[in-house]
Amino acid sequence: MRLEPSFGGDGAEETADAVLVSRSQSGDTTAYDQLVLRHRNRIFAMIRNMTHHEADAWDLTQDVFIKAWNALGNFEAKSKFTTWLYRIAHNVVYDWNRRKKHDQVGELHDETLENERIDPAAIAIPHVGDSPDKKMAMGELKQKIEAALAKISPEHREIVLLKDVQGLSYKEIADVMGCTIGTVMSRLFYARQKLQTLLRDEYESR
Repeated sequence: MRLEPSFGGDGAEETADAVLVSRSQSGDTTAYDQLVLRHRNRIFAMIRNMTHHEADAWDLTQDVFIKAWNALGNFEAKSKFTTWLYRIAHNVVYDWNRRKKHDQVGELHDETLENERIDPAAIAIPHVGDSPDKKMAMGELKQKIEAALAKISPEHREIVLLKDVQGLSYKEIADVMGCTIGTVMSRLFYARQKLQTLLRDEYESR
């Protein structure tokens, strides 16, 4: 089940990331800005689908890249840079959900970081020049898929997004979520089955 075209990169993207990461680790903030521009849309799209709240998703995306910058010196390129980013995003969303459950009020980051706020001008999903009626049909389908995703658990939702939207491998997803490949496979199977049931029920009820 593929929800949208994967953002997964090829060897050229990984090579470009590696060059920019190396420069960033040497203190080149311009190189890090380029990394942010290359990856913020996919991180935002992932977080938005996890939280279902656009404003919070932009704030959390900002938090991901601030944390990534602060931890960049510890990145040893044992995994893809994108996989490492998804791992940070996973932890940021987990912490956000935990705070939300406990009704804790507070800022996600210090006021001193406000000047580093990511510009939310970029569009998360690339524009495709479809006809108006096709756009409407795709928009309705997208809404139904998002509604179905909202009804499954956060863990299952995240696995579907990482695999079927972002195109990560089972090993990469296991690294992101801190679990075994077997757990990833079983959760993905259950999540896909649940989504198919929810979407089938939606169409049969029309």
